[in-house]
Amino acid sequence: MSLFDFIPHPKFPEYYEICRHTGVLRFLPAKQREYGDSYFMEEYKSQYKKSYYEDEPNLRAMAKRRLANLSKFAPVPKVEKVDSKKSSPFLNQTLLEIGSAAGFFLDEARIAGYQTKGLELSPKEVEYSRNTLGLDVESSSVLSIEEGEWKESFSVVSAFFVIEHIDDIEGIWKRLQTWLKPGGFLYLAVPSSFGPSFQTNPKEWFRTHPSDHFFDYSVHSLKKLLSILGFEVNYVRPMSYHSYRDLGLRGKLPEWLYRLYANQFAYGDTIELIARKRTH
Repeated sequence: MSLFDFIPHPKFPEYYEICRHTGVLRFLPAKQREYGDSYFMEEYKSQYKKSYYEDEPNLRAMAKRRLANLSKFAPVPKVEKVDSKKSSPFLNQTLLEIGSAAGFFLDEARIAGYQTKGLELSPKEVEYSRNTLGLDVESSSVLSIEEGEWKESFSVVSAFFVIEHIDDIEGIWKRLQTWLKPGGFLYLAVPSSFGPSFQTNPKEWFRTHPSDHFFDYSVHSLKKLLSILGFEVNYVRPMSYHSYRDLGLRGKLPEWLYRLYANQFAYGDTIELIARKRTH
């Protein structure tokens, strides 16, 4: 049985279909792109005005913050003291990152005590991850690995701004569910349709919508979808606050009150979410 059943969006049928079961949005104009080295570097610099490698300190700080968030819900792996030239032993706390880029998050997770593995499409980033950081990263698409190949293999599966790029929505979500151990944690970061841009300025949302984002999620659609898949949501927050983008009443709130509302209801153009796979 399919997880998704898409019908025309009642308000924006030229842009979206909406899933009857979950509320996930399918972006109809989306097109496939090649995700090689040039895509990765050009897109990052275009958005952040610096190269990915120039931004390493900030990216590592973000990785540490994410791991600190995770530690509030997941047991922190224990690492024994060993010769620094040898690989550290782990107590079976395994972490997979889908779309691991140059490996900064994986490296911080390894330092925290996880046994890590990454999947990345950019050959340059795979080479850097392996040769410079000594990480276990495969140059593979997530969909090229069979669903059952890594069944219940990971304590944590993470994907930061990745799943919206994957056109096989059934394939990616079945893998996310299957690859996690019971009691394991899923950590996602995604653009969100429940934020100031889409909710109050849809014209601008569609004008700037990335052409290679096939699906749009929100806190509401993710909670419905994850519940169907046997998860409970432990943590969800906006990643940034853009009250100036909100053309409605919320945009007129004092900044402290806007942020309070945004945190309470996961109202933002981008969100992070941690969910635990049920054990029964």
